[in-house]
Amino acid sequence: MGSNWYPLVMSTKIVAVAAESTPSKLEIDGKVYQTDSWTNVPQSILSLIPRRLHLQPSHPVSLTRKLIESRFPPPTFTYYNNISPVVTVAQNFDSLGFPADHPGRNRSDTYYINRDTVLRTHTSAHEAEIFRQNGSEGYTISADVYRRDAIDRSHYPIFHQMEGARMWDRREVPGGDVAKAVWDELSRMPTHNLEVDDPNPTVHPERNPLQAEHHSIKEVEAIAAHLKRSLEGVVVELFSKAKQAAAAASTLDSSPDEPLKVRWVEAYFPFTSPSWELEVFWQGDWLEILGCGVTKQDVLINADVPDQIGWAFGMGLERVAMLLFSIPDIRLFWSKDDRFLSQFSDVGNINRFKTFSKHPGCHKDVSFWLRSSSNSAGGGLKSNAQDFHENDVMEVVREIGGDLVEDVRLFDEFQHPASGRKSLCYRINYRSLERTLTNEEANELHERVKKDLVQKLGVEMR
Repeated sequence: MGSNWYPLVMSTKIVAVAAESTPSKLEIDGKVYQTDSWTNVPQSILSLIPRRLHLQPSHPVSLTRKLIESRFPPPTFTYYNNISPVVTVAQNFDSLGFPADHPGRNRSDTYYINRDTVLRTHTSAHEAEIFRQNGSEGYTISADVYRRDAIDRSHYPIFHQMEGARMWDRREVPGGDVAKAVWDELSRMPTHNLEVDDPNPTVHPERNPLQAEHHSIKEVEAIAAHLKRSLEGVVVELFSKAKQAAAAASTLDSSPDEPLKVRWVEAYFPFTSPSWELEVFWQGDWLEILGCGVTKQDVLINADVPDQIGWAFGMGLERVAMLLFSIPDIRLFWSKDDRFLSQFSDVGNINRFKTFSKHPGCHKDVSFWLRSSSNSAGGGLKSNAQDFHENDVMEVVREIGGDLVEDVRLFDEFQHPASGRKSLCYRINYRSLERTLTNEEANELHERVKKDLVQKLGVEMR
């Protein structure tokens, strides 16, 4: 690629102007929050909070949630599905042991309401509180979560997670023998005909360590077996129905009678150890479905339930729903178009999504200089090579284009050999899911994007 694109993206230089002011207060779910210098959540995100797709009847995200919940019935499990997304920094990070320098704490990754308050980035922000309530042996949480992220067909700044946990209390199981209690319960759980690939030992001193100061190997062996059987049951529930739908649509690439295949892969997560990812072989490829593990005892100690021990899992509902319902673009979940919503129902089997339109995309390039740390030629606001973050570009594009932007990707970059200044070129694909977007409309959006990049990020257009 080199520098061949430079002549194609030359444009009139845009002069930087003062950044837009932040309102002194924000109202979310009927509560008012003071803003400060950390506030970075835009109105476009705030306006979507009431949607709560995981609770909308007949919505694919809601249907996926219900299928998973069916494997974790009451009274053993309590469902928490309507918790406010506004949490403290302590809830979102500190309660789970995130170090002070963890990148997830950065304003480039997280939506801050103010210095001490964020829109949750994961459902685990509520873990300690629910453990502390100690209302049942297990729970599931499903909720909308918020992250500043890339723009493409599989990423959206709001998505939905589901997590669950199952605990045993050493003071309450017979004889204090957690391992025996877990194995007894496992013996009563339904079996399945999945082909399971699980080649690694339950614990490994380097790759997947035992929490030796808190757990015995016997306890962890039992809890891991219970966890894996439980989540393999989720795969059976989800993908047996998806398999039926694919077979009915003649899109299944294997025999309907061929067993589903899953495999367990060692993993690392901040609040479980040992930990695993569960992958399913689907339509010719191995796909990660969820992460899980034995809950870090520090989380339970901090939640004032030190005698409990158990497992936890987490998964993205949109990711699973896209596989189950064959939905090709994550933006569709937010569509209010009846041509999309009418395809799904709470009654009966999974229905695979049928495309109702395919509109052409319109690609536009934007290239700009980052200012050097000693040169304010880029506008003097920020975005020198040291403080620039790609998520800031995504946020500017998203705020202007919304769901009319299909994807944004870094197309080329260049560093001037003499000045050392860095130039970036991003390619933006404007495409509506519901109608044809004219070139004039795309041009108007693109000009607004360029102006906001200068105004908010302090870059200099090429």
